[in-house]
Amino acid sequence: MTQRPGGPRRSPSTSFTASSSASEGTFSTPWRSLLTLIGVFFFWGFVAASNDILIPVFKQALNLGQAQSQMISFAFYVAYTLGSLIYLMASSLWSGPHHKDLISRWGYSKALAYGLLVSALGTLLFIPAADQASFPLLLAGLMVVGLGFSLQQTVANPLVLMMGPASGGSQRLSMAGGINNLGTTLGPLLVSYAIFGPMGAESSSAGGPAEALDLSAVKTPYLVLGALFTLAALVFYFKDLGRPGQSNTVGDPQESERPVFSLPQVWGGMVAIFLYVGVEVATASNLPEYLRAELDMPIESLAPYVALFWASLMIGRWTGTAAMVKQGFGGLSVQVSQWIMRLILPSAAFGVFLLVTYLGGHSPWEFVTYSPALLILILADAWSRGKADRQLALYSVMGMVALLYGMLAPPATGVYALIAVGLCCSTLWPCIFALAVKDMGSATTKVSSALIMMIMGGGFVSVFQGYLAGIPALGIRGSFVVGILCFAYLAYYALVLSRRGSRVS
Repeated sequence: MTQRPGGPRRSPSTSFTASSSASEGTFSTPWRSLLTLIGVFFFWGFVAASNDILIPVFKQALNLGQAQSQMISFAFYVAYTLGSLIYLMASSLWSGPHHKDLISRWGYSKALAYGLLVSALGTLLFIPAADQASFPLLLAGLMVVGLGFSLQQTVANPLVLMMGPASGGSQRLSMAGGINNLGTTLGPLLVSYAIFGPMGAESSSAGGPAEALDLSAVKTPYLVLGALFTLAALVFYFKDLGRPGQSNTVGDPQESERPVFSLPQVWGGMVAIFLYVGVEVATASNLPEYLRAELDMPIESLAPYVALFWASLMIGRWTGTAAMVKQGFGGLSVQVSQWIMRLILPSAAFGVFLLVTYLGGHSPWEFVTYSPALLILILADAWSRGKADRQLALYSVMGMVALLYGMLAPPATGVYALIAVGLCCSTLWPCIFALAVKDMGSATTKVSSALIMMIMGGGFVSVFQGYLAGIPALGIRGSFVVGILCFAYLAYYALVLSRRGSRVS
């Protein structure tokens, strides 16, 4: 990432403005505010990963087709687009003469609080959805939760970039993503535990009747989550994280009028977010069908594999934060200290997965064979040196290789290659986001909202892959070619489009 020269030095504070964007950062990171903020990332991960357990459960209970079951992902991720459109429309109507948008009017903290309350309302719909085994009500509940997440993400992602030096922006987002993926690791296991019990109910095996599945058990984890949403909303409502600035950067009064969406780094970044979320969600949400079709695995045994996919994102993001080490410890050099952290952090993250798998009543030992993938990740992270464009290109190529091997290899080993796609996706969000908003000045919030809108790719790509999986000539194996095409574009964005952008300020 390139740091904009000449940025004013500021003292650390919990108040941030648009003009003090991530590209300016010559100030230290306000860790207390940052850690409070990234707690929200946990919620996003928990719900997103839990969807991958709801898909096979509702598919079996309601006799849905593979493409139809992917409507769970579609409803949740398209809600991000609807939320962004509602936000933009509401901003034009109610932001007032002295504010550019609603976030500027409310401030970051209250905007987060309102988004959390919307998501809390969505969790209430899980009560009638589970009691009545209603697929439409389930989709409606997920859409309302996603609408709240849309506003939360519009606020939180650029704010994390602003909370410290520009050179560490993608690493701070990786750290936040690591918390996000703690939620993605716990989500599938806890939801599976709520439905099947510690080892899965005997009557709910793949060959058992659909009626054996107790959908009413779905309510508990989501109602607890709704209570946590409400509690977090109260915390943020009475906190002050500042608001976007009211003026443009010095020296360019026409900055906000520049056509930022014509820049390749911006429109290319929007497409990149669409396809990145697409390949991540499509791989995870179609993984259960791969396990059932290729390995004849019962439905109650799927959760650890889904959890390992999402834990892989946690492993990769924790590893990515090693580049944040700027001072050696114990008399060691910075480089040696970073290498030590690259070894400790992924091992700790993998240990978290093994522990929660064991506590969930599943055997963790079979997943130890996944360890060589961690070594490849560590070497890739060291080679990228925390540079967003280099990391995006390298991890995208690795993702293509992993998917190709997963499609061609025997299922017993191919499944781990598909799970390793999670490692390849781990740091792509912060890389794309940082490249797209780089040097956007006061247009950062506008670009951020547009990027959040493109999260809908998770819905469209997963449904498309589910459709391809229903074609006999391709099947579930051949359908993963969709992900290879997505990764190919991401490499192109990193190497070509992201470098064609011109500075707004």
